[in-house]
Amino acid sequence: MATLSQRFNKHTGRIFGTIRAEWRELYGRYFGKIRRFDGNAEQICEQIIDELWTGDFYKTSLGHFDFFWMRDFGTVAESLVRLGRKKHVLHTLKWALMHYRRSATVTTCIDKHGNCFNAPMHAVDTLPWLLHCIHVSGYDLNKSERAFLEHELRKYTRKYLDTTGHVRPIKFAEMRDAVIYDRSAYAVALVGRMAYCVEQLGLQDFPYKLQKYQKELITRYWNGQYFNADRTTDAFSAECALFPFFLGVIEDEALAGATLDYIVDEKYDQPFPMIYTKQPKAFKYHWWMTAPFMPEYEGYTLWSWHGMFYLHTLRRFNRPEFKVQRERFAKGMIEQHGIFPEMLNKDGSWYYAPVYRGDPGMVWAGMYVDLARLKHRRAR
Repeated sequence: MATLSQRFNKHTGRIFGTIRAEWRELYGRYFGKIRRFDGNAEQICEQIIDELWTGDFYKTSLGHFDFFWMRDFGTVAESLVRLGRKKHVLHTLKWALMHYRRSATVTTCIDKHGNCFNAPMHAVDTLPWLLHCIHVSGYDLNKSERAFLEHELRKYTRKYLDTTGHVRPIKFAEMRDAVIYDRSAYAVALVGRMAYCVEQLGLQDFPYKLQKYQKELITRYWNGQYFNADRTTDAFSAECALFPFFLGVIEDEALAGATLDYIVDEKYDQPFPMIYTKQPKAFKYHWWMTAPFMPEYEGYTLWSWHGMFYLHTLRRFNRPEFKVQRERFAKGMIEQHGIFPEMLNKDGSWYYAPVYRGDPGMVWAGMYVDLARLKHRRAR
């Protein structure tokens, strides 16, 4: 049970962290500046990664996301380790675990003051990404950290999974946080990855195995070309289609090939990777993250994050499109703007909406630098 001090830290962190984050978004929209870096795409990305290191943790961006976001860090942690930044990755995890334990909970975000908060709400993927990072970095958990994580696993299982281990049909945040999914393929893939990491780390109190979620993805989500976005729609959504392969949850080359063929045939990688979806009307949205406030935020927009997942998957499965698509991404997404943007409009211009501006200098830039060094498939 959380102590009085932990409960105080949890509630004050949620309030102050959220207020500060929302203020920075609005300020950045109307007053923030987009900095340009010199050099080619790789050099630009290396400079960004250097500047995102605070001495305690990796910030999510050089813009309004100047705090730690577990999901974003999770996607790039393995790349940062391969780029020789393991010391910084381990320090970030130690810093995050300290604040999580102090607040007696694992949250999506932590600001520079140590305030732990969820944005836009509690998320199904936060604990999976934390365990993924601990596994791929080789972080050595101490006894207290293990006990804390096992407690969080018990909480997670009660909150997000039903009595058979399947994701419950409740509202929570995930990668595509503008959308209200009914048990997305992305969520299932993340729980599967967590099951694998729990076993590898020797943690207790999570009774389900990776194979359970592999079977669920194949039998309930695979439609012959890609993984359906969720239980109620067969629409394509980039993160749901790619993450089972990106995380190594599904390693079937035939399935990966079918998905990559679909992306090419339907031009989701044009003019450069990658369009979130071409079926935006197939999804339900949170009212504050769609028109008129943030139109097409996670629709026809070109997302650099998903471009990275796509390019890494192309590279891992030795696809012939890799070199051309990497060059298109470098020129259109990075060098055109002199920075690594969060996302762009479908014509390649910077995304502006009434209450939001695409953020500059994302930590995902580390994944681009890593592409040249990724010679083998994921060794889980």
